Amino acid sequence: MAGLEDVEQPRGESRETAARWSPAVEDERALKALELFGNPTEAEVVLPSRPESAATARRLAQVVVLREWGLTPRMTEDAVLLVSELVGNAVRHTGARVFGLRMRRRRGWIRIEVRDPSRGLPCLMPVQELDISGRGLFLVDKLSDRWGVDLLPRGKTTWFEMRVADR
Repeated sequence: MAGLEDVEQPRGESRETAARWSPAVEDERALKALELFGNPTEAEVVLPSRPESAATARRLAQVVVLREWGLTPRMTEDAVLLVSELVGNAVRHTGARVFGLRMRRRRGWIRIEVRDPSRGLPCLMPVQELDISGRGLFLVDKLSDRWGVDLLPRGKTTWFEMRVADR
């Protein structure tokens, strides 16, 4: 399932679980994540560096971009995908116990940041058509308007920005 490494797949009764999925259920889960972990627009949300935290980060991004900021479903889909890629890199490659998620909006732009305690820089690798992994930063590079890494005294923040139409 190339390109779907970080997408949650139904477990156990896969047909039943897949049939029960609905946007309303996903909205409820996103709102629950916001309640449990906090709002990444108000302060950095710290999450455990585990693969399942990617789902939480995606849900937080979804509820903020779509509901709080009122942006388009397409913009939401792209932002959620890129959050998943940055979180996946932080979980897979840094050896950290936790990572932080922060989301900001200013006139004409949104910025999403993932902070981790590693100072190892991410590397944009060439991607071939049949590659089944290593596409994370390639997607960030293609779907965002700009991205980068800010080195910190203890770690780094990897971020991307996307242009948005102001209301």
